[in-house]
Amino acid sequence: MTGFNTQAVHAGQHKDPHTGAVVPPIYQTSTFIQDGINVLRAGHEYSRGSNPTRNGFESQLAALEGGAAGFSFASGIAAEDALLRAVLEPGDHIVLGADGYGGTNRLISKLHGKWGISSSAVDITNLDAVRAALRPNTALLWVETPSNPLLGIADLAGWAAIAAEHGVLLVVDNTFATPYLQRPLDFGAHAVVHSTTKYIGGHSDVLGGAVIVADYLHRGQSLAEAVGYQQFAGGAVSGPQDSYLAARGLKTLGLRMERHCATASTLARWLDDRPEVARVYYPGLESHPGHELAKRQQRGFGGILSLQLADEPAARAFAESMEYFQLSVSLGGVESLVCYPREMTHASLIGTPLEIPANLVRLSVGIEEPEDLIADLERGLAAAAKASGADSIQHRSLATA
Repeated sequence: MTGFNTQAVHAGQHKDPHTGAVVPPIYQTSTFIQDGINVLRAGHEYSRGSNPTRNGFESQLAALEGGAAGFSFASGIAAEDALLRAVLEPGDHIVLGADGYGGTNRLISKLHGKWGISSSAVDITNLDAVRAALRPNTALLWVETPSNPLLGIADLAGWAAIAAEHGVLLVVDNTFATPYLQRPLDFGAHAVVHSTTKYIGGHSDVLGGAVIVADYLHRGQSLAEAVGYQQFAGGAVSGPQDSYLAARGLKTLGLRMERHCATASTLARWLDDRPEVARVYYPGLESHPGHELAKRQQRGFGGILSLQLADEPAARAFAESMEYFQLSVSLGGVESLVCYPREMTHASLIGTPLEIPANLVRLSVGIEEPEDLIADLERGLAAAAKASGADSIQHRSLATA
């Protein structure tokens, strides 16, 4: 199977051989009967080690990302933590994209930092900065593209070339793009991570994370073996119900992403023309510095955009005044959401060089009718103008800023 949507529907989703049920059953069980001591049926012993529902979802993920193996976890952070523990040793150093999910930065700096892991943050768009940040003990490059929340675009082939040259691992957070828009392993990445809570689940009703790995040896062990052992030994697996919901969402990912991308592009262009908006961050705009690169390495430009308003009061009023863009953390669901990253998803960065601008808001564009969302944005901009006392401000494009 080579078509994305064909794989999404069928990969790992084997029909029930006993009843012929089109949808595989949910194996809501903790343990499995053995035919003798350690004589297992289909390799299943205990659901922490393997469960048919989770295994099917993992096969589905691996097929869509073009990976050797996939692993499903209880959350995106649990997936990242398992990968880091599987491949790092005390004393290792990470080169980390400066613009990325605040929880990833917190995990690496606050939790793994206590166990002898150090990190350096770099501009993901500057390959010279990536090279300059390398140390003799660098073991891992970590990049999120498009980035959260400033929608920066990293040159995946360039990052992969640096990783290969220096013999280090490259991990790409592909949550924003999803495997429908971008497959980092095809560019030379060694592992991909996802918050499956977002676009893969797609309906804001399940928490989960995933790691998909290439066929690659790291410190004498395959990545699949290393991550698989960490999944089993650490135990932060996704349950069968969560695995089922994520697998169901993944089947329609391609269809949903087309809608997300089309509507986000419409809204980005509309906002880019508004006098109340200082700057729009969306790689689908020709003014975005990563536009041409995104065209080459992505199928589309995604469903997330960010914008800067006149000031902090305007941003807060905008975020709190809309109907369809509901104020919430998370993203990637069928409903539209608005977030104030500085104090919501990236609060751990306040007071650091990586803190998010106080006048920035992030939009996760859902699948509602574009005209209804534009009307909602009109309400938000009116509230923003009232809060700041400014009906218009000087517009700055990313290309000239």
